Formats: sequence, structure tokens, C-alpha cells
Amino acid sequence: MNSSSENGNEFHQKVHPDTLVIGAGIAGIQASLEIANAGYKVYLVEKSGTIGGHMAMFDKTFPTLDCAACILTPKMVEVGQHSRIDLLTCSEVTEVNGYPGAFKVKIHKKARFVDQQLCIGCGSCAAKCPGKAPSEFDSGTALRKAIYIPFPQAVPNKYLIDPESCLYMQTDGKKCGVCVKFCPVNDCIDLHAMDEELNIEVGNIVIATGFKIFDAKKVARFGYGKFPNVLTSLELERLINAGGPTEGKITFRTKDKKGNWVFKPDGGAPDSVAIIHCVGSRDENCNAYCSKVCCMYSLKLAHLVKEKLPATAVYEYFIDMRAFGKGYEEFYQRIKKEGVHMIRGKTAKIEEIKGSLKLRSEDILNNRIIEQLADMVILAVGLEPSDGVKQLSEMIGVEIDANGWYKELDSLLDPVGTARQGVTIAGVCQGPKDIPDTVAQASAAAARVLQSIESLKEVEFI
Repeated sequence: MNSSSENGNEFHQKVHPDTLVIGAGIAGIQASLEIANAGYKVYLVEKSGTIGGHMAMFDKTFPTLDCAACILTPKMVEVGQHSRIDLLTCSEVTEVNGYPGAFKVKIHKKARFVDQQLCIGCGSCAAKCPGKAPSEFDSGTALRKAIYIPFPQAVPNKYLIDPESCLYMQTDGKKCGVCVKFCPVNDCIDLHAMDEELNIEVGNIVIATGFKIFDAKKVARFGYGKFPNVLTSLELERLINAGGPTEGKITFRTKDKKGNWVFKPDGGAPDSVAIIHCVGSRDENCNAYCSKVCCMYSLKLAHLVKEKLPATAVYEYFIDMRAFGKGYEEFYQRIKKEGVHMIRGKTAKIEEIKGSLKLRSEDILNNRIIEQLADMVILAVGLEPSDGVKQLSEMIGVEIDANGWYKELDSLLDPVGTARQGVTIAGVCQGPKDIPDTVAQASAAAARVLQSIESLKEVEFI
């Protein structure tokens, strides 16, 4: 029942049962499934071509070393098949109006140029496509085609076209178009498809926009982008993964025939690997805060390197070891027993000498400065707020803190609520955290939404 007084000072508004979830990483997926399984419709908006977020890129999770895909992909499939979840990929929220219980939202849905209903995923289009670009899913370690599926387990598991690398679109239709020619399904590919503007009404909004990794090029002394075998942690994740560009082999970066730096299965393996902690974190010149997960994922990567290359020497350069969670300290002790060399101190710089990388670092426990050669260096990059946080915060009316993370209503008593009623936050968009904490917060955000729908179906605003 809707009613209002003549003077406009008082009205009753029924809370709309539909919910908008922004971001489809593990936090957005968890929140969406909990709400949808309770019987309510969810609009799940994701700016990329697939759901899954960063977790889909990982090989294993710490400290249990469980397969990340084995945990995540069943949830992804459930989202894709759920009758109460309207999945909107390649989409972004552009406008939010209204009030708690009745938000009016505009969504810009970019054209995929491939009909999701007609595409059979045969790959004929990609096999003939000449356009290439760095693979976002493989963190730039390999190239993908201009028409592509982000990764084999992507949801939706349908092709899409990247206009920035499509020769047909870059030449205004003067070249290429072979994907249409070789597609076996008539009218499946439309190179002239247009973007759409969608208008929806929801009662609650869950923000789960996740994070981006720190740009290691900002710390020039480490030589990332200059020395080919200085990698980020996410790049190593993709090398270690059996579904990555090297089929799980840890190899050197080499040039292909066109001069692109890529990883290949036959690229040769390193005899020594150094992992540098806190790159872009706990640094007043970058981000003063601790990114919370870097110590543990560095230990995980060290274990996986030793597992793949048992004879390879692995060195961890760390400031402090922050093993804070359940089973984390035990994992740290386990890695030390596996023969990983632990060096406590800050690393000053990296130089390249005759194909090897020389690290100059502190060794605090032995009160000395050391120089050491390594074949490969891994930079444990920290976490930063995702792009567009400020714009979205202004649009929805949610505050951000001094570091750019969404600000919770109360860090102790209400970590999922915000100053804007009807809007909750979940996952790393609120601040750095690991996967278990992310899933727990997403479930809490979903519970808050369900509480709103069930117990506040009719709210009095004065």
C-alpha cells in the first residue's frame, strides 16, 4: 500500500523486493545466491564479460591449498542458471535516484556483438580472427583474440568481441569481418550491435566492486616493465595454473615473432626465485595501509614454486610476517620447513646483470646489507580500490575513507551497513581482506537485505 499526506511531510512506502548487486566477484556471487535462494530477484551487474572476479584467476587458496576453481565455478554456474538472478555482464551502473526501498537505477549495457542465445561456443570465429590483445584474465601474460571467451569456465560461456582490438571496428568496416563469415549460426554475430540503456527499480543495493592490484611500475626501483622476468604475483598465479598460458609450467618471459613479451611452455625454467613482500603496501609513498593478504599469498606462491620446481631455490623478502587467520601461522611454519629461505628486511632495488636479477636488500636479523642474484623476481603487489569507486560513491551517496575504500557505518558493530540506508557493502571494496572474510561479509550483507525486505515491507518516513 502506498499513501502520502497532502503536505508531503509523511508517507508510507513499500520496500521493493528486488535487489541490485554491483560486482560479480566472489562477494557479489555469494550475496546474490543467498538473496535469490531466499526467493527474491537479483540484478547482478558486472562490468567485464564474465563473473568470477580475481578469485577465478587463482590456482590455489591459502592455507588449505584447495583448488580455487573447484570452489568458485559451481557457484558461477549456479548464478548463470538461477531463475531469480538477472545477470548483466559488460554493464555498469550510470545513475541512481529514488530513496531506500525504491531506488531507480539506470544501467549501461555494452554490446557483446555476439547473441548469447544463439552462440554455441564452437570457436570457429576465434580460430579465424586475426586481431589480438593482451588477455585480461591471464593478467597480460598471454594474448587472446579480438573475439573471445574470457576463460574456459566463464559464465556466460559465450563469445564476445573487444571493439578495441577488432580490425573491422577499428577500420570502420573496411577490413576483416571473417568472424561473421565463418560463424555456422546465422545472425549470431552482429558487428553493428548497439549498447543498451536499462532502467530498473530495486529496494536494496549491495556494492561488491572488489579491488584492483597495485601498479608495480610505480615502484621504479624494482624494474617491473623494464626487466622481463620481474613479475607480479598475479602473473605468477596464471603461470602456475594448469589453465594458464604455459599449462602450469613456470617459465621465463620471451618474445614472440611479432615482438610481444609472452610466456610459453618452452620458455625455460628459473633455478632461483625471489618473492618481495609489501610492494605498494605499508609505504607512505604508495599506500600506507597493509593489504592484509600479501604475506599469505606469497607463502602460497613459494610453496607452489617448490612443488613445480623442487630444485629451485626460493627466497622470501619480508618486513613482518602477518599470519593472522585460522591455520595461517601453521601454514607459515610449514613453508619454512619446505626449505624456503626467509629474509627479513626491506628490498632497496633490483638491477639486471648478464640476464640475472641482482637484489640489494636488508637482512635485519643478521644486521647486514645483502646482494643476491635470482633468475626471477615476484612482486607481491597490494590491493587498491577498483576504478570508478569515487564516481559510484557520489552516485549512490556512500562515503569513502581516506584510502578510497567504501566506508562502513561502524567498523565494529555494523561493518556491512553504510550511511545511506538501503545500501550495503561486501568484500574487498570495504577494505583488504581474504576470501573467507569476504564470503562472510557477503552473507552478512545478504542477511541485511533480506531483513529489509521481510521486516521493513512497509516503512514510515517522516
